[in-house]
Amino acid sequence: MAAPPGTPALIALSCIKKSYNIGHPSEAEILHGLDLQVAAGEFIALMGPSGSGKSTLLNILGLLERATSGDYRLQGETVQNLDDAALTLRRRHTLGFVFQFHHLLPAFSALENVTLPALMGKGRVSSQQRERARSLLDAVGLAHAMDKRPGELSGGMQQRVAIARALVLDPPLVLADEPTGNLDTAASSEVFALLRRMHAERGTSFIIVTHDPRLAAHCDRLVELVDGRIARDEAMVQGVEPVPSSLPAPLP
Repeated sequence: MAAPPGTPALIALSCIKKSYNIGHPSEAEILHGLDLQVAAGEFIALMGPSGSGKSTLLNILGLLERATSGDYRLQGETVQNLDDAALTLRRRHTLGFVFQFHHLLPAFSALENVTLPALMGKGRVSSQQRERARSLLDAVGLAHAMDKRPGELSGGMQQRVAIARALVLDPPLVLADEPTGNLDTAASSEVFALLRRMHAERGTSFIIVTHDPRLAAHCDRLVELVDGRIARDEAMVQGVEPVPSSLPAPLP
């Protein structure tokens, strides 16, 4: 679900640089003046070799790290100079995260894990948020497993719980760092199909870090980093089936 022409940028990066060990002999610049815009509703693959800066860029986009210099606008607001408390609020209300490892709490049920972002935000979960969590678990095919703990679920099922958790506060953008990288081929295909379904049905924007060119080929746009610079930024072939035919049908 790409945004129509003229839609304001969800993300606008201008001349973003990131260095570590600033002022020391070992200082290293990882990102070298990146310019990037992401419109609402895009489904983007972020690729590049190891050490290219993908994780650093994703951390900056996720407000987990600050750029050394440059301008980052999120929904039109410059976030570069916000204090930590303001960044935390912005992150909570704007961003969802899916990681390679699901990071579910083993003592919590699937439903409790999904409601965790709401609990961390206000210290309680409203009835509306709990109902949304139930609805999301139903949408990812886990209505039967809401009371099960992570240890009772397969790897693919645990990652579906993580996807529901990322969406529970209805963020406009989800950042996914190798969300299929720890899964076998069948589970990987299932999770990717689910991400595409969530995008198509809810209009959520996704930026997905992946090393799998097969999955990247079925995203709407590919951004490739090489040595901390954007080496490629292009729309993928339009008019093709957005989910590979080898992937399973959407979950009921």
